[in-house]
Amino acid sequence: MTAVSRDNRPDIADLLAFYASAGVDDALEEEPLNRFAETASKPPERAPATVTPPTGENAALPRSTSLSRAQMGEWQAAAPAVRAPSGTVTVPDEQQAALARQLATTAATLDELRQYMAAFDGCNLKFTAKNLVFADGNPNAAVMLVGEAPGRDEDIEGLPFVGRSGRLLDRMLAAIGLDRTSAYIANVIPWRPPGNRTPTLHETEICRPFIERQIELVNPKVLVNLGGPSANTLLNTTEGILRLRGNWRVHTTAAGIAIPAMPTLHPAYLLRTPAHKKLAWRDFLEVKAKLRTLG
Repeated sequence: MTAVSRDNRPDIADLLAFYASAGVDDALEEEPLNRFAETASKPPERAPATVTPPTGENAALPRSTSLSRAQMGEWQAAAPAVRAPSGTVTVPDEQQAALARQLATTAATLDELRQYMAAFDGCNLKFTAKNLVFADGNPNAAVMLVGEAPGRDEDIEGLPFVGRSGRLLDRMLAAIGLDRTSAYIANVIPWRPPGNRTPTLHETEICRPFIERQIELVNPKVLVNLGGPSANTLLNTTEGILRLRGNWRVHTTAAGIAIPAMPTLHPAYLLRTPAHKKLAWRDFLEVKAKLRTLG
């Protein structure tokens, strides 16, 4: 083993950068905690009470009606979600997925959708994230770009694609004459998974109604899927992104509107594999040509 001398000690800035890239963004305590002792000293947990879903006028939410605080509270009570203070992690069930679908359908505007998502407690990712990352850009834009999930920088700022991959995306947009005032950007998952892990299938399915409704409300002329997870979720395919990219697909909204979709490589992937930037460049040229055709 090689001793660490004063001259070859790692630079503190490099060390902190490594921790940040590994997803370590919270300080630990000085002394280690004995989790086994904590578990042994805890009293047995009481079984949760059975909750009966609301009936009557609040059992179904009409699409044309906005949710009041009271209605939202009744629905959340009927489908209890993960609660951070309890210390117990519970996997959201089908009730939460059904609630997400109902809320998404009820939202008549992007502002309403954002409010419902902010109040929704049915996805466990919400309780480890700092912010809801809803969207950025112009909701009246002709092109909408959808990634997978926020990273550390996005979670801190509450905006999608603001880190290194965001700066690369800005350059890619600029290359075809667009920027964040002429494009709309969002993610399939609006909350950062802890440590930037891959979202589970269940987490993705719970969040799917929100992004699908978001696309429907924006109603872009062209949809750009950034990365395989976005393409697989919104285009209902299991093909890999290298096979999908460069080929026009169609995203069909709940109302039956067909939107041309271009799957392409995620900027984070391009940072790791710069040789493939030429492939993404071709895809963005296709998007530019499609926008010109559609007017």
